[in-house]
Amino acid sequence: MITAPICEFVRRYRYSGALRMHMPGHKGTALLGPEPLDLTEIEGADVLYHAEGIIRESEANAAALFDTKKTVYSAEGSSLCIRAMLYLALLHARANHKKPVIAAGRNAHKVFMTAAALLDLDIRWIYGTESVISCAITPAQLEDVIVSENPAAVYITSPDYLGNIADIKSLSTVCKKHGVLLLVDNAHGAYLHFLPEPMHPMQLGADICCDSAHKTLPVLTGGAYLHIAHSTPDMFAQRAESAMALFASTSPSYLILQSLDAMNPLLATSFPAQLKACAERLDTLKAKLRAHGYALCGEERTKLCLLPKSFGYTGTALAEILTHHNIYCEFSDADHLVMMFTPETTPADFACLERALLSVLPAPAILSKPPVPPHAERVLSPREALFSPSETLPLSECENRILADANVSCPPAVPLAVCGERLTPEVISAMEYYGTEHCTVVVE
Repeated sequence: MITAPICEFVRRYRYSGALRMHMPGHKGTALLGPEPLDLTEIEGADVLYHAEGIIRESEANAAALFDTKKTVYSAEGSSLCIRAMLYLALLHARANHKKPVIAAGRNAHKVFMTAAALLDLDIRWIYGTESVISCAITPAQLEDVIVSENPAAVYITSPDYLGNIADIKSLSTVCKKHGVLLLVDNAHGAYLHFLPEPMHPMQLGADICCDSAHKTLPVLTGGAYLHIAHSTPDMFAQRAESAMALFASTSPSYLILQSLDAMNPLLATSFPAQLKACAERLDTLKAKLRAHGYALCGEERTKLCLLPKSFGYTGTALAEILTHHNIYCEFSDADHLVMMFTPETTPADFACLERALLSVLPAPAILSKPPVPPHAERVLSPREALFSPSETLPLSECENRILADANVSCPPAVPLAVCGERLTPEVISAMEYYGTEHCTVVVE
């Protein structure tokens, strides 16, 4: 039976009458509400990245549920896990006398780029053709990159923000053929393990991946997992905690840790059936929306991504219409509207959204298309650019300058250009399309 040892400890402590002569400063007094459950690493509460007690027990429960060699909690989202993944990949490269080169899909999160710069990793980009946010990579394309670039690791973002899922199994086969690590940013896919036909990267051959539990599971914001596969060398499991500690706060949120801990009994019991019901409701809604004239994209079972231009609206305009119905979407831009569902989305919620979307009448199609992902010229390494003297200028004054900082909003946090690349007219044009107004560039 899967238990929740962190939650059990905190509840006992809360009602023990203990005098709190330790942090936090609120001393358990409820100002917002959760303060009585908010602790620090006191005796018995364990230490997150030196876990030997209740946290270790809880993480072992999560590892059993996700079928991993080791799972480590993050209270700082997948951003922390991405940094740790790259650090482990660097250690692996050096241990095997390989150059610190990572081949990565171009739709990587900005945290990947800053982490690579901090660790002085070299990036070889793999480009897609669909959009800036998506980057479908074929096994043949990946093999060509591995043969030509000899990377220590491959980094894939799947699912992406538009609900597209990479063929992790096939990509893993290619990586294993060449002895290359496969790292997966699975921030949007923690739930994938619990579908009737599991699609989680850990089950499909990835070596290391991160999950943002808070994105698709009923977990507090910031709760995430770093997963290490059974097939990996022992070093990865042995160094996983220290890799996380290298970048993490020494004051992790015990509210977030309790949230991750409380998730385990739920994942072991009712969640899979609830998830199945949610996915089926969304399948029904998608069919009704297609019949109404909406175009959809993505394969994710719990994400709805509309392509509303064919229906006569930009994603931004359709999002504004939905706000008038008190419905707030995950992401919108000129071309897309993204909504995320979980078992916590009730049948009444589905009905409300259905009424709102079906009440919108079609209009003449908008024919403009997003720019093809630009292939920018690399002038400096990301590290060189990030640590160079820089200045922030209006976009109109940045043509042919070298980008110093990938200042991009989240969501979707996918930079159009990377630190060290030249801002060619093509790149500038793409930035204008997505509403960029200023850039931070290297002082030359």
